[in-house]
Amino acid sequence: MGETHLMEHRQTSKLGLIRVIHDLFPQDMLKTDYSIHEGIYCELVHSALSIREVDAIDKALRNWIEADQPIKFLEKRNGYYMYEVDGLLVKTIYPANEQPSRIDPFVIIPYSSGFIIDFGDVTANHKNYLIPPDKLMETYIKTQKWLKNIRLELIDHVNEYIESQRSQELMCMAEALQEKEISDIADLIFQQQRAIRVLLISGPSSSGKTTFAQRISTQLRVLGVKPVPLSLDDYFVERQETPLDEHGNYDFESLQAMDLELLREHVKGLIRGDVVETPVFDFVTGSRKKETRRLQVGPSEVLVMEGIHALNPNLLPKLNRNLFFKIYVSSLFSLNVDMANRVPTTEVRLLRRLVRGELFRGNTPEETLDQWPNVRKGEYENVFRYQEESDVMFNSSLVYELNALRPYAEASLNKIPDDSVHASTRDRLLNLLSFAKPIPTEKIAFNSILREFIGGSIY
Repeated sequence: MGETHLMEHRQTSKLGLIRVIHDLFPQDMLKTDYSIHEGIYCELVHSALSIREVDAIDKALRNWIEADQPIKFLEKRNGYYMYEVDGLLVKTIYPANEQPSRIDPFVIIPYSSGFIIDFGDVTANHKNYLIPPDKLMETYIKTQKWLKNIRLELIDHVNEYIESQRSQELMCMAEALQEKEISDIADLIFQQQRAIRVLLISGPSSSGKTTFAQRISTQLRVLGVKPVPLSLDDYFVERQETPLDEHGNYDFESLQAMDLELLREHVKGLIRGDVVETPVFDFVTGSRKKETRRLQVGPSEVLVMEGIHALNPNLLPKLNRNLFFKIYVSSLFSLNVDMANRVPTTEVRLLRRLVRGELFRGNTPEETLDQWPNVRKGEYENVFRYQEESDVMFNSSLVYELNALRPYAEASLNKIPDDSVHASTRDRLLNLLSFAKPIPTEKIAFNSILREFIGGSIY
């Protein structure tokens, strides 16, 4: 099933949730907060939910699906799709399937003060297969508390800053928050300097790992700790030895695409303080160059490794965990269009990737969208499952980034023709962008994570 059709089915479940919560809690309303793997964490705007109340929501939603009363599409207005659901007017930012019985299988799991509606590998009568990622949840909550403190919860609140000529103030606040968090992480590393020998950084596509690695390295230098970078990309096996995926294509995201034996040998040597001749990989020829790069990690230095496999325990399985400090970086965009309509974090990362691909990597918008399903598959197999292995998580999203990306992304998406297989994705993303008023980008800080995607980074 395509991503757009998948969203349509899941939007239908949201229409049903809005309907049943309106019936069960007429003085309250649904708030969709953020993604958790293949699920969404939801709560009520004004009150916490008990386990008994979550069970009542689950039962009422399933009864609504079983009744299978058609949903009536009314019109599209100001970016919203307007539906009538059993007499209730409901608006969404994505189209929904109008037949409730076609909702994807799901489970509803009580969690925190709300619940997770999960569309993952659902098995009958089994609600315990999902282990909620508590560290990820804590990172979201921390971001949301900050947003509430500065009275920013909706995209319209950002638009108000722009309309009142205060966009620079907003950008400075957002960048200052990230700089403070990076500084705090560097302080944690410095406090454990004697024990930590390796800094491991991982995260999904377009999360800003490269810029984050540079900025954390700068903060460590301020504290007198010298970072020594080691690129995991230089440990790829020869092209002809690269494993193949189910379609017979090279699977560069597989752990087995790396020369693990050599990497492990080199990391052990660097931890001991040995001088190591590390490889240099040539991506054009698909093989290692003859020359090597000499590395050594001294007593006041730390080895820095960044890549999608960095948090995988199988990368360096026989080394003492206490030698590592693991950081998970992801763009957890936390603003909603309105309380019931969230901006999916995956959509913002896709927009980042689209813009960077066309500006700097020679990828057309359609090529980027062609690659996206495989990128997502690799994230689930190699990144998300290990995020709770991290010592800290860093949210690389910026409250103004949808506004900043809009002109770049629109220019890219508008190149996709109407007869393209990606036309529906184009329309979906353009509709999302329409809610964000463009913000001037010339004054965005040159060390900003966003510069990794729109250009002009000092790194």
